[in-house]
Amino acid sequence: MSRAPPFTALEFFAGGGLAKLGLAHSFDVIWANDIDAMKAAAWRANFGDAGFVHADIATLDPATIPKADLAWASFPCQDLSLAGARGGLRGQRSGTFYAFIDIIKSMQALGTAPRVLVIENVSGLLTSRNGEDIKAVLGALADLGFMSQTYEVDARAFLPQSRPRVFIVAAIEAPPLASAGRGQIAALLDIIDHTDQNFWPPARTQALLNSLSPRHAAQLEELRACATPMIGTIYRRTRTKKGVKATYAELRRDGIAGCLRTPSGGSSRQFWLFVDGADVKIRAMNAREAMRLMGVPDDYLLPKSQLAGLKIAGDGVAVPVVAWLSEQVLVPLLRLQDANTKKPARD
Repeated sequence: MSRAPPFTALEFFAGGGLAKLGLAHSFDVIWANDIDAMKAAAWRANFGDAGFVHADIATLDPATIPKADLAWASFPCQDLSLAGARGGLRGQRSGTFYAFIDIIKSMQALGTAPRVLVIENVSGLLTSRNGEDIKAVLGALADLGFMSQTYEVDARAFLPQSRPRVFIVAAIEAPPLASAGRGQIAALLDIIDHTDQNFWPPARTQALLNSLSPRHAAQLEELRACATPMIGTIYRRTRTKKGVKATYAELRRDGIAGCLRTPSGGSSRQFWLFVDGADVKIRAMNAREAMRLMGVPDDYLLPKSQLAGLKIAGDGVAVPVVAWLSEQVLVPLLRLQDANTKKPARD
């Protein structure tokens, strides 16, 4: 008989519940919220209806949110990302961070506020508006009476995907430093869905290869010269050269996929590149493969739409990174709080 997790959590901006998966060993997510109907449906398909609220965060009544040990908030990154227009916390989507802060402030007045907060976002938060946005985030947390510790973790320490993200842990006590960690990293070969044979026709493949920059075209020739078949990723990037924007294809051959992004914006969608001598094949990365790159198990129920599944992965947080942060920082911090208040330790 499995033991219930010792702590409870709330998940704001929950998406498809990837943070919930990472927290599962030590936290029972008793309440979650997201505005996106597709993501809400994915959450309910995988975790049930209990505790999930499909609504705009600005319309939530703090009095209806249960008391929990932790609140996790992966607020929208579009206005902070290096791939976006970088409107910062003044932007319409990333500005929803302040709605989250207002809810926590109201919960403090009600006596139901969580003891620990986690703010997660892209690394661009550290440089957005010349550092003014990270100052604003830390200032807002300080105004709530919290001390903060900032951690920048790249998912490539756990998964074959380059995905640096910032995690801000805030509590009344100073959060601890975390020891460097590295998990068991899968290979790209383990990520590939070998039943997917939807390779592009030769003309489409060649058109993308023709748009390779000279440096990446030379790298492709090196791959073709290898005696062993190679797998990499290829994606389109918009570059500005001498004031002129142009789209180039870039490939990655280091056994690590590029950072997954939502397919609705930026230089977003990645493709698999299979090279076996002169034979070069390309196909789109499917949603199951993207979720594997996020550390999501194959029993996670995906939406029927490939683009919807890719959106959940691109907007999500890497599951093993959340699990590592939970083990290294969140659980020790909560146990320290329990010890300081002479509460019984929770296993």
